[in-house]
Amino acid sequence: MSFLFLTNLTPVSGWEYFVVFLLAFGCFLIGWIFAKRSSKQKYEKLLAKQKKKNKEDFVNTSYAPSKGVRAVKTRERSGKAVDSDSDSNEELDIESSPLNFDSFGVADASDKDDLKRIKGVGPFIEEKLNTIGIYTFDQISKFTQEDMQAVTELISFFPGRIERDDWKGQANVLKKGGNTDFSKRLSSEK
Repeated sequence: MSFLFLTNLTPVSGWEYFVVFLLAFGCFLIGWIFAKRSSKQKYEKLLAKQKKKNKEDFVNTSYAPSKGVRAVKTRERSGKAVDSDSDSNEELDIESSPLNFDSFGVADASDKDDLKRIKGVGPFIEEKLNTIGIYTFDQISKFTQEDMQAVTELISFFPGRIERDDWKGQANVLKKGGNTDFSKRLSSEK
C-alpha cells in the first residue's frame, strides 16, 4: 500500500484539525481571488467591445421639436377640466406661421367646426389644431402633402396620423354635411 504514509498525517488533536482547515480555507481564498480577477477582466473586455459596437450602430437622427406650439393643459390632476378660454383670445400671426394658409385658407374661432368628428382628432388634438389656426373641415379637406407634414410637425403628436386616419377624406365628407362611420358612431353615443 502506497498510501500508508498518509495514516501518519491524520490529525489527532483539535489544533491539527484547525490548521488543516486554515490551509484548505487559504487555498480556497487564493483560488477564488484569481478566478474573480480573471472573470472581471473577461467581462470588462466584453463590455468594452459591446460599447464600441453600440457606438458604431448608433444612428444620429436630426429630430427637432416643434417651435411655438406647446401642449395645453386640459385637465387638473383631480380630473376636473381646465378653463382654456384665456388662451383662445390670442391672435394667430399668419405671416410668421410655418403653415401655407394660401393653400387651405384662413379661418377663425367664429367659423369653428367640431373637428372631433374626424377619426383621430380628440379634444387635445382639436385644441392644438385651433392653436395653429385650423378650425374648419374645409381647411383640412384642402391640405396638401406639405401642409400635412407641417401640421404633423407643429402638433408633434402621433406622427403620420393625418395620412393614416385620412383626415382629408373625412373632412371632405363632413364639410358637405355628410357623415363618416366614425361621426355616425360619435353622434349615436351622445
